[in-house]
Amino acid sequence: MTYAEVSAAVEAVELEVFGAFHPAPDDGAPAGTATLMLLGPREPGFWAHVSKAPEFADGAADPLDRWSSRVIGGLATALGGTALFPFGGPPYRPFIAWALRSGRAWQSPATLLVHDRAGLMVSYRGALALPDRLDLPAPPACPCDSCDARPCLTACPVAALSPDGYDLAACHGFLDREAGRDCMDRGCAARRVCPVSQSYGRLAEQSAFHMRAFHR
Repeated sequence: MTYAEVSAAVEAVELEVFGAFHPAPDDGAPAGTATLMLLGPREPGFWAHVSKAPEFADGAADPLDRWSSRVIGGLATALGGTALFPFGGPPYRPFIAWALRSGRAWQSPATLLVHDRAGLMVSYRGALALPDRLDLPAPPACPCDSCDARPCLTACPVAALSPDGYDLAACHGFLDREAGRDCMDRGCAARRVCPVSQSYGRLAEQSAFHMRAFHR
């Protein structure tokens, strides 16, 4: 099994490898994991695909998490690995630490996680813990290093994001008002202005789904 073969299997279900690394014993991966691969939505096309899945038609809660469990669980079985998820806790798997460990995600100037492909729209649907040690591609450069404008620092209407951290209360308070409707319907303004986010192709419908889950 090769990295390219796993990537092809992942892309066949409209997911994408968002990073991979060879975990150390203290990285929180299951025992026997030689390669851990993080999976995110493959854009464009992910939302059109997943929103037609049976989990989105049965009226039950958490359709995206249930789709992820079924599909990534099936991938893990086919590849001889274990499926891991950022939901279903506590305890929760250390996905943010894994993302940083992969070399394809970094802390942005606005402190949010930024990814080389998804920008500030990065999200992880799950991970594959594989017993084989795969050869991995070299990690890319952080996109923030070449972003002089840094629009993520000024786009938030209530300045909830700054190098000092994230003001969760200010964010939720703004979303409660009519002025926050644009963020609720289209996604976080700071995430949207990231140049990498703008090239990623995520639909507003998907962002609205996540915003509703975030701002319950």
